[in-house]
Amino acid sequence: MVKTTLKIDGMMCAMCEAHICDAIRKTVPSAKKVVASRGKKEASFLSEDAVNAEQMKAAIDATGYTCLSVESAPYEKKGLFGILGGR
Repeated sequence: MVKTTLKIDGMMCAMCEAHICDAIRKTVPSAKKVVASRGKKEASFLSEDAVNAEQMKAAIDATGYTCLSVESAPYEKKGLFGILGGR
């Protein structure tokens, strides 16, 4: 799994967050755990493969918000309560 984090400028309310989440789901239909936060000025989601950064940036910019950056990193699912394989 890959976690993609987008830095986004222009979100002001919960509807803004919803618009960003919709744009992500439309661009990456297989996206899971899509979350946007106006407070953090970012959105993130999980996908099987890395996404095309330019395509993501264009999709966010087309909604009227400004995508400042797109970063992808490997994501490992944590076990129960965030503990990896132990007690």
